Amino acid sequence: MRQALEEAKKAETKGEVPVGAVIVCGGRIIARAYNLTETLTDVTAHAEMQAVTMAADFLGGKYLTDCVLYVTMEPCIMCAGALGWSQIGKVVYGAKDEKRGYSTFAPKALHPKCKVISGILEKDCASIVTEFFRKKRN
Repeated sequence: MRQALEEAKKAETKGEVPVGAVIVCGGRIIARAYNLTETLTDVTAHAEMQAVTMAADFLGGKYLTDCVLYVTMEPCIMCAGALGWSQIGKVVYGAKDEKRGYSTFAPKALHPKCKVISGILEKDCASIVTEFFRKKRN
């Protein structure tokens, strides 16, 4: 999760909502990503989407069954759907997303075999986003 937080900090320096993600397979990081929605002017360029694309490219296939996604914020419905289609084995996230998180709106979006762990470094993951939006409002 600390590596995902480093990715979130990169996003923040570029004016992006600071969400970061890494995908691990076989004990090594195979994808690192952060939000690029502003940079690419693409609403689908969330950290998770970027990471899934990189991991699939690295592995040479679309299924990520033996992989773990670490992401600083709970995936949204769109990202959860993509993660479900990728059949990712495990999702570990830091902060809950009360406004757009998949668990509120589409709790069955992930693959049925996907394990989910939440609340890892939750305060760190939540504070980077909270602080980002606080600065935007001032």
